[in-house]
Amino acid sequence: MRSIIACVFCLGFLLLFSCNEPEKPKEPVSETPVTPRIEYEVVKIFPHDTNLFTEGLLVYNGQLFESSGAPEDAPQTHSVIGVNDLSTGKFTKKAEIDRIKYFGEGISILNGKVFQLTYKNQQGFIYDATTFRQLGTFPFRNKEGWSLTTDGHNLIMSDGTDELSFLEPEHQKEIKTLKVTENGMPLNQINELEYIKGFIYANVWTTNAIIKIDPATGHVLGRMDLSSLVSEARNKNPGIDVLNGIAYDADSDKVYVTGKLWPYVYQIKFPH
Repeated sequence: MRSIIACVFCLGFLLLFSCNEPEKPKEPVSETPVTPRIEYEVVKIFPHDTNLFTEGLLVYNGQLFESSGAPEDAPQTHSVIGVNDLSTGKFTKKAEIDRIKYFGEGISILNGKVFQLTYKNQQGFIYDATTFRQLGTFPFRNKEGWSLTTDGHNLIMSDGTDELSFLEPEHQKEIKTLKVTENGMPLNQINELEYIKGFIYANVWTTNAIIKIDPATGHVLGRMDLSSLVSEARNKNPGIDVLNGIAYDADSDKVYVTGKLWPYVYQIKFPH
């Protein structure tokens, strides 16, 4: 009888202390930051010259300007700047540089001048925005030139890294740089740029994305996935290259996008 009572007492003692044993702290669950998604819709589709290896796209005085590069393996292309007729897809050339010496890159128009980058020459060209007469050239320290846009005061330049360079327009001198980060990590291969209502929008090379950048901090605030447009363009023309080209018409609040050798220019709508 005593042995039974002793066993019951021991069992109760064990249960008491096991129930009062402190719980082990739970490991904190770390969530991977996710960039907010920017939703968009296609408003209209326009024809686009498939000989244009798009490097820059912008609206100036109601016209859609485009600059093209000229890869060696695409002999039909030229390093040109011109105007697109959205209704017909016809491209009217305004300026051209020697495709053997230079690879034309992004453009921007500011203070009545057109500024054009070249890929690896560390040199840009300046034209009169009305006549397209060449006014001069300018050097830049970046190893490569990719794209240009403007905030209305300075030129903003990408070079394929995670860094944007701000150039004052009078002498094209670099006044500051901005590191682009997404969820705390550097984001490389920033490509074609457009300044829209206080923010910088950019293509990211080899992706189907357009990102929204805070020009004060360099932080990526949103990401737009245009994979469906890439697929549609490729179905029409299997030889297309990457998504590249963002243009904003501030007067009509319209945004246009396209890509290298694409058959279409898309007018898209999204919160901005």
